[in-house]
Amino acid sequence: MPPARLVDAVRRIMRPFVRLLISYQLTYPLLIRILKSVYVEVAMSDFSVNTAPLSDSRINLLTGIHRKDIKKLRNERPESGQPAAAASLGAQLVAEWLGSDRFAGAGGEARALPLKTTDPGTPGFDTLVAEVCRQDIRPRVILDEWIQLGVARLDKDHVVLNTGAFTPEHGFDEKVFFFEKNLRDHIAAGADNLRDREPPHFDRSVYYDGLGPASIKELKELADELGMQALTRLNRRALALQKADSAGLARNGLGYRINFGIFNYTTSNRIGKEFQEES
Repeated sequence: MPPARLVDAVRRIMRPFVRLLISYQLTYPLLIRILKSVYVEVAMSDFSVNTAPLSDSRINLLTGIHRKDIKKLRNERPESGQPAAAASLGAQLVAEWLGSDRFAGAGGEARALPLKTTDPGTPGFDTLVAEVCRQDIRPRVILDEWIQLGVARLDKDHVVLNTGAFTPEHGFDEKVFFFEKNLRDHIAAGADNLRDREPPHFDRSVYYDGLGPASIKELKELADELGMQALTRLNRRALALQKADSAGLARNGLGYRINFGIFNYTTSNRIGKEFQEES
């Protein structure tokens, strides 16, 4: 039997997830089909013995899925699930903009860039796009998309980043890209820690309740400020290390990835009551 406390935790975790699914008409039958496929996929990839392929009976024992369904799912190819290309490219551009001394200010803030480079000593937005994309993509196409998403704006002949990260105000596909990327890795880190995998992942938070609206507003602003400082500093170092490591990785083909995130969430609880799932 699974630990009762884990079952309770999964139930709480699933509530905001199910709320989202219902909001977008992703129904229970569809979710069950997805879960069946993922259960079989994970059992086959992560629970094989001595690298030998798992039998249908073994997968049935591990997952509880009927062998008839397992046989069918083995022959099905999961949908592509490729990340949104625009979101991935946008994140790379902003990372370079904030992390490179050529495009960022002394404090790590994104400088306003001229739309077109006129002075070799002052690279513009077109230089940034050319260096990151390494393909024939017109800077104006990217800029127009960013303006529509609320990521950047054009101030006279300079491009200004609206935020310290690629965080589109609009654009569903772009938001889903980060929703999947960040939640997947956060859950993976927490799951590894629960299973005592070494070395443990850093996974911490600051939690207080019983706070008034003014206090929440102050703490939210402080969290935003400190969080962006940490992200900007880590981005600059990671970008420099990635460029230094690129030659060696090209030779041996082995690379690792890191996903460092900071979150802040506020809601209201009734004082004196046991914690209940937020509405």
